[in-house]
Amino acid sequence: MNYSKVNNIVGWICFLIATITYVLTLEPSASFWDCGEFIASAFRMQVVHQPGAPLFLMIQRFFSVFAAGDLTRIAYWMNIGSAICSAATILFLFWTITALAKKTVFKAGDELTTGKLVSIMGAGAVGALAYTFSDSFWFSAVESEVYAQSSLFTAIVFWAILKWEAHADEPKADRWLLFIAYIMGLSIGIHLLNLLTIPALAFIYYFKRTGKATTSGIVKTLAAGILILAVIQYGIIQYLVSFGAYFDLFFVNTLGLGFGTGVLFFAVLVISALVWGIRYSIKHQKKLLNLGLISTVLIIFGYASFSMIIIRAKADPNLNNSAPKDAFSFLSYLNREQYGDRPLAYGPNYNSERTGIKEGGKTIWRKGNEKYEKAGVKTDYEYNNNTLLPRMYSDDARHAAFYKEWMRLDDAKVPNLVDNVGFLFSYQIGYMYMRYFMWNFAGRQNDEQGQGSGHEGTWISGIKPIDAMLRGDQTNLPPSTVDNNAYNRFFFLPLIMGIIGALWHFKRNQKDAGVVALLFFFTGIAIVLYLNQKPLEPRERDYAYVGSFYAFAIWIGLGALAIKEWVFKKLSATNGAVAATVIGLLAAPVIMAQQGWDDHDRSTKMVPHDIALDYLESCAPNAILFTYGDNDTYPLWYIQEVENVRPDIRIVNLSLFDTDWYINGARKKQNESAPLPITMKPEQYVQGERDVMPYDDYKIAGAVELKNIVDLLLSNDDNDKVAMQDGTKSNFLPTKNFKITIDPKQVLSTGTVSAANASKIVPEMTWTFNKGYVTKGTLAMLDILAHNDWKRPIYFASTVPSEQYNGLDKYLYSEGLALRLMPLQPDTTTSEERAEQLNTPVLYNNVMTKFKWGNMKNATYLDPQSSDDTFIFTNIFSNLAGSLIKEGKTTEAKKVVDKYYEVMPQKFYGIRTVVVKFYMAENLYKLGETARANEILTQSGDYINKELTYLADLSASKGLTGSQNVQTGLYYLDRMIRTAKANGQTKVSTQLEKIFTGLEAKFSAYYSQQGPQ
Repeated sequence: MNYSKVNNIVGWICFLIATITYVLTLEPSASFWDCGEFIASAFRMQVVHQPGAPLFLMIQRFFSVFAAGDLTRIAYWMNIGSAICSAATILFLFWTITALAKKTVFKAGDELTTGKLVSIMGAGAVGALAYTFSDSFWFSAVESEVYAQSSLFTAIVFWAILKWEAHADEPKADRWLLFIAYIMGLSIGIHLLNLLTIPALAFIYYFKRTGKATTSGIVKTLAAGILILAVIQYGIIQYLVSFGAYFDLFFVNTLGLGFGTGVLFFAVLVISALVWGIRYSIKHQKKLLNLGLISTVLIIFGYASFSMIIIRAKADPNLNNSAPKDAFSFLSYLNREQYGDRPLAYGPNYNSERTGIKEGGKTIWRKGNEKYEKAGVKTDYEYNNNTLLPRMYSDDARHAAFYKEWMRLDDAKVPNLVDNVGFLFSYQIGYMYMRYFMWNFAGRQNDEQGQGSGHEGTWISGIKPIDAMLRGDQTNLPPSTVDNNAYNRFFFLPLIMGIIGALWHFKRNQKDAGVVALLFFFTGIAIVLYLNQKPLEPRERDYAYVGSFYAFAIWIGLGALAIKEWVFKKLSATNGAVAATVIGLLAAPVIMAQQGWDDHDRSTKMVPHDIALDYLESCAPNAILFTYGDNDTYPLWYIQEVENVRPDIRIVNLSLFDTDWYINGARKKQNESAPLPITMKPEQYVQGERDVMPYDDYKIAGAVELKNIVDLLLSNDDNDKVAMQDGTKSNFLPTKNFKITIDPKQVLSTGTVSAANASKIVPEMTWTFNKGYVTKGTLAMLDILAHNDWKRPIYFASTVPSEQYNGLDKYLYSEGLALRLMPLQPDTTTSEERAEQLNTPVLYNNVMTKFKWGNMKNATYLDPQSSDDTFIFTNIFSNLAGSLIKEGKTTEAKKVVDKYYEVMPQKFYGIRTVVVKFYMAENLYKLGETARANEILTQSGDYINKELTYLADLSASKGLTGSQNVQTGLYYLDRMIRTAKANGQTKVSTQLEKIFTGLEAKFSAYYSQQGPQ
């Protein structure tokens, strides 16, 4: 039987299974987070956020061709691209496992029996398919993100080194090493995770080339592997560009030559040096030197995909993140300087105090008209109480509170090395890595965001005694677990398979097992050490560690060989191999597929797509829409740049507005949107100018016209500036009391205010600025407000943090998913809780005729972000219905309620759902919809009872947990009782009172809570 033929056939079968799986479950349009930006940038060849992914964009652009011009199918075909790359990863994983298995069970000169062949192929299938259905890999496989392609390149590299090893003694075998170098160079244009395979590759090379491994040889090989990794990461990726930038600085600023001449000279110098070195190595038969130099050339060739970034940045596309057009801006882009630094080996704690500024900081350069100009000096602060391995370093108040709670530190405690290492092992490794690892191979409780409380987003096995011992009492599992699609129970079976495989591998082939272990470490724990992750991340970060899960999947596959040897050794070789393969398949991929399918099937939801459409449809024509986060920006970029929806609207991301390159883009026409009314000149806001301006209270009486404030902040007169501690002068804010004088005719003629609301127009909009400083981006916003003259509607996305309103809250009116700035007299007569100002007629029209709902009601699965949006939409429906009831428009209010039941799921997604449903129930009582209101209160009470009973069990067995949910649940349960009584629903109130009394008794030891009145 031909081994290669069978190996290829079974490998491609695994590829086919993976492809079908991912195509059937992939998202039909853009997903949340970075996907919208990636799809928009790939389609129009634009520049994504640092450090870029040019090759990824080019490959995805290829897949977009299959949409055949249908703009609504672009995202789908790019998602297909990720699915196929992910399936190809499974193919190369299969070949990797079979290569390792064959080396272990099949020695040179042995006969390839049917039993051995089935064993090897079975191991490959078990491991490859286990990874196919692993939680984290599956998640990235069905959306247009870099991690699918990154995993593919990692799989190719590891497979290629095994191919080299198999043919290392043959002539020209080193071409496999050159192939690896080129693939690694290309992978830089996707993601840097691929480079972490280098130490493992170094050991395969060492073990093959050395006759006998020694301790010193192993240490040297590890050092060499890390050195090669550092040379590529820093020497090629960063310092090659850095040297080019400083050559250009010298040629431009000193020699007076044009921009780019220094880069060109440096490029010629590098090319000449490499050519000379290669010729020298050939002439003097320096094979290792020759291999190293040619590998370097091929890595640089692959790395050259980044030329796309510079080329497209110079074309000034709509999405031009950091605008890396010249040597220094490109260097900043690659170095991710936008995201700041974090201490790794030595640095401050969260409560260390700044004692000064380090002298001789790095000069920041920007491109001027004729020369490079100094934009400032990179500030490096000095601190007291520094420590080795600072893991608790963020001085953000929320992070500091988390550190203290997690490590049980009092306010006076200064963390030492032991404390920081404790946080590393307990949180960064124990919680933020091992939790993800166990999700994939033991089971998962639910898909709620885990923030360290221990009662959400954790791993669970399904074996209740063990789960109870580790997690607390599991007798009364709540709906947030049992009704959650991500409640996946693997009963430790994939984990056990992997551990068995690892033990068997180390016993049978210590060298190869060590290589896999090294791959596991560097793509897992080493990333934890390097990222030095802060707590309270906005999303789960398991996708960063899929390389280590890939390594573990190798051992899951080899676990089938261990079962054959250890359990079925008395059976015939073939029967034992078949039995072990069947057990392996059932213990890993089959149970993982069965449990994981429903929470990875995104094929029926369109939430990111439709919510992006709804954001834009919330806005009047030619509007300016301020956004802030990833999920209220990237989907909007996608639907506007790709599907050409509402190209008249200008999306302004406030988190990017503090940069000169973003303001430059705002001052230009984009799509069908005219330039923003920004009067600032580039020289007034370039990098280093007006980055942060302080507030210095001059005790000015009354409010100051906003135009005057902007003029003062832009003034170049030293008399309009204050002295800073470093001797420089800075513009400043002399008052926080602002105003805009209103011309009623102007706001009526532009449609800002309808004629029906003419009487509500205020003569002056007055407000108090809510910050103690003004950033460049805030100045740009104030500039727009001062000079827009109501010609363009101005909106804030509803998800923008309220501090970003800059004090304008009372003039913002909801029209859906966006709040419109309107110069109306705020309604101060209402005493209603949660009174949100609505532009009711517009909001009603948007909800009833314009908005789409992402198939929320009928989708197989809603991911956490999508389920959060059900909360947002329910809130919109409730507020709109309440406003219509207040206006006496009960017919319209009933239509809104009917629309709510038509398009929104009635499922509970956490305690927050109870909150918004309560207010909907209040409206239903007012409309005479008693049955519906009773149903909401009854279902909510039952949900609260089950959720809080579980938390009470945990509190009794593991200490108080989930206190916020307990307080919220009891508070609204009490309010539901009052509401039911007020509406004469005695049966409902009695039922809820019984629940309340029972819960109150359970938590009496932890809370002092009044019962219902």
